[in-house]
Amino acid sequence: MIENLNRAALRGQRVIVTRPHDQAAELREMLEAHGAATISIPALEFQAPANRDALDEALRGAHRYGWTIFTSANAVEWVAARAAELGLRPLSAMFESTRICAIGPATRAALEARGCAVALVPSQYVAESVASAFEGIPLEGVSVLLPRAAVARDVVPDALRNRGALVDAVEAYRSATPAASEALIAGLIDRMEQVDWVTFTSGSTVTNFLAMGGAALLEGARIGSIGPITSEAAAAQGLRVDAEAQEHTAAGLVAAILRFCSAANATGQSPG
Repeated sequence: MIENLNRAALRGQRVIVTRPHDQAAELREMLEAHGAATISIPALEFQAPANRDALDEALRGAHRYGWTIFTSANAVEWVAARAAELGLRPLSAMFESTRICAIGPATRAALEARGCAVALVPSQYVAESVASAFEGIPLEGVSVLLPRAAVARDVVPDALRNRGALVDAVEAYRSATPAASEALIAGLIDRMEQVDWVTFTSGSTVTNFLAMGGAALLEGARIGSIGPITSEAAAAQGLRVDAEAQEHTAAGLVAAILRFCSAANATGQSPG
């Protein structure tokens, strides 16, 4: 694979990582393994919902659902934490009578680490593929639990409801902009520090980064996106994505950046 061709392919490249602080380590380590200097500026952090009544009711009645769909590892973490706070059984016991769908490998790993059996994983790790993965599965009258972020696209619940499913989309956590990140961005701008790449891992990281004044750092920098939904969010803000991950994971994002750099080097262009 291309990511194994040159362990110093990103030497001299300064890369901003906008992932939440507690989720950035994997991406930073992969980039640094290829010689990059990473700068962590979280554009997102997660908090408990303002009101957890709907979540609490759903968790107490988890046995009622035919399917439970987790569209992120964050949802798994927040559901597990809330279940523990409520004194409920571990997730593996709570969901033993329901089938579980996980959006991708990280979400599946988070569930399996808690002893949960995952029955369905979409071929692509985006909401549209979750809806497609249920084609051929009877859903008429089936209760479906979808614990998710406070602000989320309705692709999955709408598609399943159109198939006759009874979907409870409940708020498990909400996203916010980290207070310290705006100062980090301002400091880089004031010092006129070079930035070669900015990586985005969700639409929220794009919009929050720009809201914190990050547009100036994008001038002359390349943009790496974890997938098409993130790229669409960037395009909506007038940004051009230079490298988009084929596999919507941290490894896929790094591979996309390396492919771009390899192609740029082959044509004599500057990769950063």
